[in-house]
Amino acid sequence: MKILRCSHKVLGQAVTIRCLFVSLLACFAANTVVAQSLDKIDAQSWSDAVAPGSIGGMTMQKMKPSQFKHRAADKTISLDGTWTLRGADESNSGICIDAKVPGSIHTALFSKGVIPDPRVGRNDTIAEKCSYKTWTMTRTFTYNGDIEDPQLVFDGIANRCTIRLNGQIVCEHEGMFGVPPQPVGKLLRRGENTLEVTLHPIVAMFNNEWPNIANQSWKRTVVVNCVYGWHYSKIPSMGIWNNVRLESRPARRIEHPFVITRSTGGDMRLVLSLPQQVTGEVRLLVKPANFKGNIQAYKATVNNASGETAFDFAIAQPQLWYPNDVGPQNLYDAEVQLIVDGKVTSTATKRFGIRTIKMKPFPEGEKPDLYNWTFEINGREQFVKGTGWCTMDALLDLSHDRYNRFLSTAKQQHCQMIRAWGGGLPETETFYNLCDSLGIMVMQEWPTAWNSHNIQPYEMLEETVRLNMLRLRCHPSLVMWGGGNESDAPYGKAIDMMGRYSVTLDGTRPFHRGEPWGGSAHNYNCWWDLLHLNHNLNMTARFWGEFGIPSLPCLESKQKYLDGEKYSWPPAPESVFTHHTPMFGTNWEIHRLNQYAGYFTSTDNLDDVILGSQMAQSEGIRHTLERARTMWPSTTGALYYKLNDNYPGLSWSTVDYYGAIKPAHYFARRAFEPTTTVLLFDRTNMCAQDVSLPYFILDDNETLAGKEAKAHLTVWDNEMDTVADTLITVKAKGRVMKIADVAIPGEFTDTQMLWFKTDLFDSNGALVARNWYFANYDTRHNAMLKSYRAQLAIVQQGDKLTLTNTSDAPAVGVTIEVPGESATLTLSDNYLWIDPGETVTVTMNTTGKARVTGWNLIQ
Repeated sequence: MKILRCSHKVLGQAVTIRCLFVSLLACFAANTVVAQSLDKIDAQSWSDAVAPGSIGGMTMQKMKPSQFKHRAADKTISLDGTWTLRGADESNSGICIDAKVPGSIHTALFSKGVIPDPRVGRNDTIAEKCSYKTWTMTRTFTYNGDIEDPQLVFDGIANRCTIRLNGQIVCEHEGMFGVPPQPVGKLLRRGENTLEVTLHPIVAMFNNEWPNIANQSWKRTVVVNCVYGWHYSKIPSMGIWNNVRLESRPARRIEHPFVITRSTGGDMRLVLSLPQQVTGEVRLLVKPANFKGNIQAYKATVNNASGETAFDFAIAQPQLWYPNDVGPQNLYDAEVQLIVDGKVTSTATKRFGIRTIKMKPFPEGEKPDLYNWTFEINGREQFVKGTGWCTMDALLDLSHDRYNRFLSTAKQQHCQMIRAWGGGLPETETFYNLCDSLGIMVMQEWPTAWNSHNIQPYEMLEETVRLNMLRLRCHPSLVMWGGGNESDAPYGKAIDMMGRYSVTLDGTRPFHRGEPWGGSAHNYNCWWDLLHLNHNLNMTARFWGEFGIPSLPCLESKQKYLDGEKYSWPPAPESVFTHHTPMFGTNWEIHRLNQYAGYFTSTDNLDDVILGSQMAQSEGIRHTLERARTMWPSTTGALYYKLNDNYPGLSWSTVDYYGAIKPAHYFARRAFEPTTTVLLFDRTNMCAQDVSLPYFILDDNETLAGKEAKAHLTVWDNEMDTVADTLITVKAKGRVMKIADVAIPGEFTDTQMLWFKTDLFDSNGALVARNWYFANYDTRHNAMLKSYRAQLAIVQQGDKLTLTNTSDAPAVGVTIEVPGESATLTLSDNYLWIDPGETVTVTMNTTGKARVTGWNLIQ
């Protein structure tokens, strides 16, 4: 008999030992081995938890939509807008300015000229000191008494605060991600009212452990912890950063409506909470939110109902929500009414999508040390392509436009999933509404990291999980809950609480104790361990949760934060440049930057180092992504680190803090193209070596299946002379199809540069996708910039840029910029390969004058 094996320190927890022991006894009793996934083993820690979809539900009857009388949602009064920010310590008592809510105190102080721009130079050290002071925020508002049982709601305050209404304490609170609704009916006055929030200083807790630059107090509370100095920025969040309002909470009301998809055929469930026992009727109106379709209405009678109540209904001709590149993102709006004695006493609205998710095992079946990592969305298994997500701004600019800049870029990159890590926040409604509409699935982690859940206050974590899980659970883009970031022992009371709530408050999504865990992997041997780029070209995982290499932003972005510093190379340890590196220059960042940029360019001037670092990032990401895709279904997903920044500087992001898109975006985009061809490389330098390159067709949606396809691979040397030309015709099948091992003898690889271009054509001869590569770039500095042969004719008409290659050699690395607009520029494509005689048209989101350069253009 084979004994079940478990790893990842599972045996360190008594509750899990008992679960495993019971499973083993059952196996011995039956004289058989029953495989269990880590999902099932984890779930035994909260096996008595009951999901909303499992309770008995009442069947709703259809009614004519015309009989449904629309009524606005329960009344609210927004208290967002202009508040007054005052210093409340001796050192800041002279400060009294207007401040925008939602927002941070740092943004308010900067906007009024009290402090310099925290993003520029070393000004973050000035902004940081403001977080260690006491501040008050005050506003007046008029109330006419027209709200039934008014509650005061703060969706987010950073971090410790005392809330007063008309001089009376409403509550004291700590924890950044929501204050429970507070009844204030007895404190409100008809006419003018004064609301005051005292923001208590962030605790300063430094120790002698490396890195001693970080404020360790984040481990003793619940906050966005990536702004406490362990990474990028050290400006601990402070302010009323999310919405504030008065809202009606009548006794006979609807709370927390939750629409559950039970099947893709339209079998649905509505779950809601009724705080008080009621007899009456619940009505539901469902209408398409972003597509044309029928409005449908339902009703059900309730008799002495209270607490969590479930209703089953069926949507005719259901239109499903799909991830990006798989199908449309159809969304519905639901309006739910509670009717008592013929009157509507409460109304709530929710947007939802019809989408199912199931986690399936790897091909070898379930194992006790592996989660089921194959995502099955709407009944179809898929390889998941995506990236990491960092809280968007250390200064808490969480505006719709800023979110849209980054998330729409992720969609263009063919990302299907974003991991909102435990270093950040349970994301906002704006974030999730955009992800719903863009088809970007979200792995949402709770704000813990590196075993901090063991010392963070349990009550604060519990409140954060409960409030935000209820808030987010209707979003179809949300596909997984996670316990936090990079804890090597994700066990204990807090993690089990998260797992239990993932069932009792949701039950429609998987929960993972941590990331990486149970088969996923993070890897930074390139960079932190100074390994050669070849490492990233060859590394594999069952599911990639994080990996990558940092790069510098473009020069236009750097000039925004260098504060006029004259840049030279290498920069001094005390320079602004060095300060804006991942650990503020305390961990050999400049040495690492020189190593990885030096594979491509010289390291004696900033312009070359920027390009070199960006190419190292592109190579360090794209090859790992492509190799992972070819390993489907043994590898089921890859999320590189990361899409965005919370602060300007040297970073792993593919879009810099200001919104400027780095080259890695375009190379990742080609790696993620749903249907394309890829070559696998195991080394950066193959000079004078016989090589064999595996050649694949990737077709995620099997659009070519059963049809003829042609893959055309051409290879050029340093002089842009052809050294290999291969055309392969196949009958496409499956999602991953190996079509050749392309052999190139050493006599043809003996060159300073090798250039590879692969085109995929369908059965009609139409170009489906183009991918291109470069190798031998580390034979000497700037080798990739020395193949001068190509010339372009450039014509710009408004937002259209037409590029024609008028030479007899390919133009490679053709780069389009619009000076002064890098932070907002969006292009249909960039970093192009243009064949001799070929014309390419690029669409821009601007009519500004474009500048075109290239790696091998004759200028």
